[in-house]
Formats: sequence, C-alpha cells, structure tokens
Amino acid sequence: MEAYKKGKWAQQILSMRQPDSLWGNFHTLSRPVAGKGYTTEQAIRRLYYLGYTAEDEAIQIVLDRMERCIKGELAIDAYSEKKHDWPFFEKLMLAAWLRLFQPNNETALMVARQWAQVVEKAFAGGSYSRVEDAAAFMAWKGRKPKSSFETGFGMFYHAALLPGVLPPETETLFLDYYLARPGGMFYLYDKPLCEPPAVFASRAASGYLAAIEVLSRYDQAGGKLDFVIRWLQANRDEKGQWDFGEKAKDGIYFPLSDRWTASTRIADSTFRVNQVLTALR
Repeated sequence: MEAYKKGKWAQQILSMRQPDSLWGNFHTLSRPVAGKGYTTEQAIRRLYYLGYTAEDEAIQIVLDRMERCIKGELAIDAYSEKKHDWPFFEKLMLAAWLRLFQPNNETALMVARQWAQVVEKAFAGGSYSRVEDAAAFMAWKGRKPKSSFETGFGMFYHAALLPGVLPPETETLFLDYYLARPGGMFYLYDKPLCEPPAVFASRAASGYLAAIEVLSRYDQAGGKLDFVIRWLQANRDEKGQWDFGEKAKDGIYFPLSDRWTASTRIADSTFRVNQVLTALR
C-alpha cells in the first residue's frame, strides 16, 4: 500500500491541488475525464483507494474544511443545485466522507444519528416503509421530502454514513434492503447487490466490489455477505490470485500500480480483494 501512496497516480492528483489545497468544487462522483481536472470528491476517493488516510496532511486539510462546512462556519464551495435542499444534501455528503476517513468524527456522527432515527422508524415494521420514512422525515425537518436522496436511503452516501449507529435489528434490515434494491447503490453500482456480476474480469465487477466495500463496514455484514466471499473464492486463479481485467482500469479503483502490466494488474486486483475478505471475516 505504501508503494501506491508514493506512486505517480497519487503524485499526479496532489499536483493538481489549488491554492486552498482542494481541487475546486467538491461534488461529483462521476468517473474522472482524461485531460480534465478533478473535483475534490473525485480526488479524495481516488486517494482513498491509493491508501491515503486521515493521517495524511492532504486528506486532513479536506476533512477539516468539510467539518467546518457541516458546522456552518464556512462554505465548501459556491456550487449548488436548485432542485435540492443543497445545504442539507451537503451535510449528508460531507458527513459520509468524514466517516469513511474518520469513523468516530463527532461532527459526522451527529449527522449520522439524525439520519439513523429516520431509518429506525422507516424499518420499524420489519421491512422498509416509504410511508413511515416520509413521516419520520417530516417530523425531523418539518416538511415533506422533496428530493430523491431524502427518502429511500439508496445512495452511497447513506450507506457510508450509517455504520455503527443503528441497532442490530435495524442494521440487518437495512443491509437486506440494500442487497435487494433493484437499483443497487446509487453512484457505485446500478444492479441488485445480491447478484454478483457474471463476469469477474470487468469494470462492473470492480464497481460491484466498491458497493460491497461500503457495506462491509457494518457489524452485521459478515453473515449477510457470505455469498460475496464465495463469489470471490470462485474467481481465484490457480495461484490463488484475482484479476479484474484490463477493462477495469477506470481512474477510480484501478490502476493502483504505476504501470498496468498483466502482473501488476493481478497484484492490484489481489490486494483489493484481500482487503475486502479481511473486512468480511
């Protein structure tokens, strides 16, 4: 992992920082476009997969800025989308990233616990209820939900925000819900997570694993995701390694090594799979 942190991909991203040590506007989780600059969110996601943590100065600067934005001390940027309650969405988004890098960050946990109360009420009947979800949201915010992120809990951000703040029974139902959603986990994978991709050597399989990585942070994930372990084990080669294939090179999760030869691609793939297996065992 240390080699990835010091490699050319990390150095390339760090060299693109602006004077405030960010990368411009924060939000977008779309795939980076060759020849264009990163958003701050794209940059920290890529650095996360290259092994950067909250202990690294480049990340700590961003985390501090995000935390101050949640607290209302300053803006993360000047961007907004009129169709959403953008300040509210920003808190969800920024708190989710804070918890990925700093699971015990109290500012992010405050946001997580607020959302957790809505989740508990939405699943109180033993399965997800959109009616109860909307009612809980109304009680919290004093208005009806008006954007897709305000009901349904289908995004990467909801899933990244809530590990460790739900009662075990609710967490189990929440994981079942994510696994069964027809649209998968919005931003990462758009098919049911209960059905691993048929072709392992593919970009789809890499995106699928990204969603599983998020769910693996939940206490109840081990038992729920046994089928993922079996899928991974079934796709090992004769040397006990994995290969997501050349098409998985997307500038997000891969490549990790400076040059993606067949051997380094297998090394990168195997490293990533082993991290997930460790989290699930």
